[in-house]
Amino acid sequence: MNQYFDIPSDLQHSYAGLIGLHLQEALLPVLFGLLIALPIALVCARFSWFYAPVLWVTTVLYAIPSLAFFVVLIDYTGATETTVMIPLTVYSLVLLVPAIVEGTRAVSPDTVAAATAMGFGSFRRFVQVELPIAVPAIMAGLRLAAVSSISLVSVGAIIGNQGALGNLLHDGMIYHRDPLIVTSVVTTAVLAIAVDGLLVLAQVLLTPWQPHGRAAARRAARTGPGDDIGPGADPAAGKDKETAALGEAAR
Repeated sequence: MNQYFDIPSDLQHSYAGLIGLHLQEALLPVLFGLLIALPIALVCARFSWFYAPVLWVTTVLYAIPSLAFFVVLIDYTGATETTVMIPLTVYSLVLLVPAIVEGTRAVSPDTVAAATAMGFGSFRRFVQVELPIAVPAIMAGLRLAAVSSISLVSVGAIIGNQGALGNLLHDGMIYHRDPLIVTSVVTTAVLAIAVDGLLVLAQVLLTPWQPHGRAAARRAARTGPGDDIGPGADPAAGKDKETAALGEAAR
């Protein structure tokens, strides 16, 4: 069993150290991407004409291969973690900006009007009403960004010891040690599943007004898939979560 965890000394990290480095290089860019995406999404939600060019720019940047990014950045940031994390931050924007914008756009106009009537300014309404209601859409974008980032960190092995578990995969191939390749691939997959599960749990905690698990399944069966208002259902049922969120914001 030791052959799977006998880490070559040239990696300069233990197995646990590689996991920590991998999570750091993968999740910090997602966090930075979220911090950048929020103000951009606020502007896009406020000025609809701004959304199309932003979406175009982020999509074009996402299409740039990570190797090309590394080549451009390495002259400025060197063979460092920063060179790996900058492209991952940029890539996360193409997932997070649309998730936030579309999530806030889906908020009922009645809810927006009610918040405005209660004295909420556009910024406060966005932060305290629209964002909480858009949490499911935002979390969907975060989950995609996090899982994608965890997988892409391994590409950093190309520029030196900056690929975390990707370096383990590289060494396994160089030294013809198949157990190390298995350890790298399996650990990366487990990390992606674990982070995704934690984000699902965070969504449940952040949206207590939404039905989850069996309650959500019963509600979907009663009202029809993707439809909060079905034959015989309460006409106000589809706005329950927005009313709850608005009440929480008012408090």
